[in-house]
Amino acid sequence: MLDQFSEHIATNFSYLRDKKLLIAISGGVDSVVLAELLNELDFDISLAHCNFQLRGADANQDEVFVNAIANRIQIPVFTKKFETKAIAKAEKLSIQLAARELRYDWFKNLLIDNDLDYILTGHHADDNLETFLINLSRGTGLDGLTGIPEKNGAIVRPLLPFSRNQIEQYARKQNLKWREDTSNAETKYLRNKLRHDVIPALKSINPRFLDTFSTTIHHLQDTQQIVAASVENIKHKVVHSDTNGILTLDINELKKLASSKALLYELLKGYNFTAWNDIYNLLEAQAGKFVLSNSHRILKDRDFLIVSPKLAEPGNEIYTLKSFPSSIQTELFQLKITTSDNFYPVKESNTIFVDADQLIWPITLRKWQNGDYFYPFGMQGKKKLSKFFKDQKYSLFDKENTWVLISDDKIVWVIDARLDERFKVTDSTKTILKLELI
Repeated sequence: MLDQFSEHIATNFSYLRDKKLLIAISGGVDSVVLAELLNELDFDISLAHCNFQLRGADANQDEVFVNAIANRIQIPVFTKKFETKAIAKAEKLSIQLAARELRYDWFKNLLIDNDLDYILTGHHADDNLETFLINLSRGTGLDGLTGIPEKNGAIVRPLLPFSRNQIEQYARKQNLKWREDTSNAETKYLRNKLRHDVIPALKSINPRFLDTFSTTIHHLQDTQQIVAASVENIKHKVVHSDTNGILTLDINELKKLASSKALLYELLKGYNFTAWNDIYNLLEAQAGKFVLSNSHRILKDRDFLIVSPKLAEPGNEIYTLKSFPSSIQTELFQLKITTSDNFYPVKESNTIFVDADQLIWPITLRKWQNGDYFYPFGMQGKKKLSKFFKDQKYSLFDKENTWVLISDDKIVWVIDARLDERFKVTDSTKTILKLELI
């Protein structure tokens, strides 16, 4: 296996040769063999071991075992204990998900703090098959059927072409020792049930099942590249804009496509949505309907679908400015107020000029509220903001993100939209203030 592994590295991972590599090692046979192979090939490696404190004394013995490996082959080792159960409870995560997030966050910090280049894991061909079957059993798109990527950012998985059987045979031949996680024998977890009950049955039907599966994965990966290229070719027809984390999709253009549902999935799969039927139904839904994921919202707004990060719970943020010149920083923008010697018309909505003498200080900055009204610049009479939004065709997202600048309970400026007529600069203005968003 050493020769096969060496050839595989030279062909597919030659960029690792002069890099500093961090091996994620549990003490199990796969990560132990990965460390031994790379050490045999004289790579610059370090070990990183997580003790999640989920298996009592066994977890502590795993840590001792990993330290012993590092001492034997004389390489650096990093270990860390995590209060996994407490963190999972506090973050409302499953134990497995909490452990995964803790592990990879720590690994990435190790790279930065120790000037390392890549994280290497011991995932192998059997892990790939298990992941495929898990995704298949839960329902997935093409991405979920293309297996574990060999490289994902700084994470590299050089053992993916090798089976668990090959790895164990190499370990026995080299008289290597490893730790067995007793929880791997329990079938209450889906992955273990597949490993012990389903996959052996598939291999009994076809002894070369793992090889044919690997061939299928490669075909699916090729198909995935074709799909990605096709999506890019037609994306410009459907995506109206993609700026500031907000994606706007043209519904009419989507409906023209025979594969509109498939395209919608490809465009939105990175936004953590799961209620795909509800999303497809938005194409025919009334304006204002929306669907949530754990991170985003997709809103039906007239002829468009608008995807935006999900807002935090609404707050009562109010910012106060006591005089000029001054500035205030919100989460979304900075408002800067300065004096100006000249008044000049501006076309940009992010800059206005006002008559300083019309302001009563302090002035405040807040989100708009029901019942707010103002006197739109260039118009006669007042208008409710709700009517202004309707006339300007504001989406729900636009309205939620609208701020107003207030002086003595009067709206001075609907931020980034319209000045109030009462505060405009006139021939009798003595002091001109320039208000701009930065």
